[in-house]
Amino acid sequence: MTLDVTALLVGFARTLRHAGVDAGPDRVQTTVRAVDALGEVTATSIYWAGRQTLCAEPDDLAIYDAAFVAYFGGHRPAGGTIMNPTPTPPSIAAPYTSGPPGESTDDESLVLGLSASAVEILRQRDFALLTPLERDEVRRLLALLGPQTALRRSRRRRPAGGGDIDPTRTVRAALRHGGEPTRLARRRRSHRPRRLVLLVDVSGSMSPYADALLRFAHAAVRRRPTGTEVFTLGTRLTRVTRALRHRDPDAALHAASVAIPDWHGGTRLADALKAFLDRWGQRGTARGAVVVVFSDGWERGDPAALAAQTHRLGRLAYRLVWVNPHRGKAGFAPLAGGMAAALPHLDDFVAGHTLEALDELVRVIAK
Repeated sequence: MTLDVTALLVGFARTLRHAGVDAGPDRVQTTVRAVDALGEVTATSIYWAGRQTLCAEPDDLAIYDAAFVAYFGGHRPAGGTIMNPTPTPPSIAAPYTSGPPGESTDDESLVLGLSASAVEILRQRDFALLTPLERDEVRRLLALLGPQTALRRSRRRRPAGGGDIDPTRTVRAALRHGGEPTRLARRRRSHRPRRLVLLVDVSGSMSPYADALLRFAHAAVRRRPTGTEVFTLGTRLTRVTRALRHRDPDAALHAASVAIPDWHGGTRLADALKAFLDRWGQRGTARGAVVVVFSDGWERGDPAALAAQTHRLGRLAYRLVWVNPHRGKAGFAPLAGGMAAALPHLDDFVAGHTLEALDELVRVIAK
């Protein structure tokens, strides 16, 4: 088996970028050259070459180790290893080979290739069709996703080398020099990320995808705890932002499941959206935010009511994105009454049934 090192590292760098590490094309090229300079392509050589070239700051090291384990399979490094100046690289084993995890092999390149190939295959697997083993691997990869919204101009101004004159700072500086203005202080508008609001349908028809979508929401909350809000939609509206702030994804989803009274129940999208807009959205949560609705569009009530609430939400939000897990499947058409009613008021309509589709969603949110 010939191992395509470049394709392997490009896929790994993509995983790092989604986890928040600035692993751009220039760094990937440097990594390829580093691996080539080390000679034999092994788990150890790829680990160290990537660690030295893809990480730009100390905070990236912990993310790098977690991403390396999730992408190539194997076990997490032992506690305290991450901050050690000379850590031992994690043991790598292909999660879908015939041997058990951690079993030694004579061809480490083959193990790497199989492991990375398995990850690429998983990226295109429908969440509803995953085996228990595949579901565990997908959950590890979902934890690395970190959607980031685009920047907006803030009303706050910060000191800068150019821009408008800052009268307050200019006068204060002058008073320190006997009232004589020695230089004009300048200021500019600062920028901050837009708020991200996620509305996740947890009705019975969405049950095959609810776990993966809530884990995506957990990754978003962990990325920006104060700039992300998460609600569930069913027969009622439930805010689960606080529950999803747990560091551990399993603990976060358990806390969310306890808080959601209508898990796997019916669907009243129009009523739930109206409750969100009346209590939260109209008061500022949705204003200027990127709002993402995860739902298949099945509505028990009047589709016209859902159209009206979607129109209200679209006017408040900076962008309104609708994620339908069936969108990426062959033969799909938005024939459900609720989906057809909401479609004219959306800015983006994307799929959400695979890791690859959620990667695309991350790019849509960042536009």
